[in-house]
Amino acid sequence: MQRKQLADFLRRRREAIRPTEAGIADGPRRRTAGLRREEVAMLAGMSVDYVVRLEQGRSSQPSTQLLAALARALRLTDDERSHLFHLAGHQPPPADGIARLARAGLVRLLDLVGDTPAMVLSDLGEILAQNRMSILLAGDHTGLTGDRRYVAYRYFTDPAVRDLHGPEEWQRHARQQVADLRAVAGRRAGDPAVTGLIERLRAASDDFRRLWAEHEVAVRRADRKTFLHPRVGRVTMDCETLVTPDLGQQLLVLTPADAEAREKLELLRVLGVEEFPAAVPR
Repeated sequence: MQRKQLADFLRRRREAIRPTEAGIADGPRRRTAGLRREEVAMLAGMSVDYVVRLEQGRSSQPSTQLLAALARALRLTDDERSHLFHLAGHQPPPADGIARLARAGLVRLLDLVGDTPAMVLSDLGEILAQNRMSILLAGDHTGLTGDRRYVAYRYFTDPAVRDLHGPEEWQRHARQQVADLRAVAGRRAGDPAVTGLIERLRAASDDFRRLWAEHEVAVRRADRKTFLHPRVGRVTMDCETLVTPDLGQQLLVLTPADAEAREKLELLRVLGVEEFPAAVPR
């Protein structure tokens, strides 16, 4: 780890980026043209103290998750991001891999919510991190590869997913998936990761192609979902979605919708992790 070079690079990149580039209003009382340390901390989901220690060369080696959050907050190019990882003593991830690193602040929240199931997702619906109760409820989805890592792709191409829902419920969730993806496509216009996923879905599913043509747009915030668990049966959960300032990642928190769901969730906590087919997370 090259602490002095890392500190200098982070400080200069923070001072070079305009607040409006990071989605922050550029007020009249600003004393610097760049971002403040507290603004970088907010955007990256970490403490201001840690940002200060990084810029002063006094920090421990940052994790790849922290580096990914910093790269996103500072709007680094691919070359700059790779340089950041090298300075910190890490091998940089592939260009499309950075989006699949959960923000450090969201990962900490997974632990803080305790026995409440929660997971971190990218804006394209990749499950980036899960806490223990989320895995007990829905299975571990963080190791999926290829297009199966996208919730929407599994929803429209995996018959097992459709079988878990009645026709009306599947149609409702399918429409939500498409409307949410349409909102992402608008924000990330021209991004090959987004356009490629959409084209592959259009080719693989008549239902997706039909719903996509309707041009509905909606960012999901709250919902109610049913999980079909092989040990405890149907579990109905209320879902609250909290998004990061740049809308790139979201924290999905699942709470029991009724007393029956609370009892089943407690039973799952007692049973612990065992081998079972994965349920549908959203």
